[in-house]
Amino acid sequence: MEKYVVILKNKSSDTIDPDMNVRHCNHLRKLALEGTLFLCGPLIGHGGAMQILYANSLEEACELVKQDPFLSEGFYLDFDCYR
Repeated sequence: MEKYVVILKNKSSDTIDPDMNVRHCNHLRKLALEGTLFLCGPLIGHGGAMQILYANSLEEACELVKQDPFLSEGFYLDFDCYR
């Protein structure tokens, strides 16, 4: 497995729905327990967030991040994924 850096970007709002935040945290906890999440956190002053994921391919890393409620429920509108 390789590490992939994901940048979540283009927030739709400055306010996070508390229930969505719980789903987001649960998603990250699940990835961490599976050994897929290496590191994550907000990018202060940037308005985005970063995740470093272990995956077998760029496509797999993109699919993992698309499952994050912050993306699937529209809090972030886009992301970039790099190896």
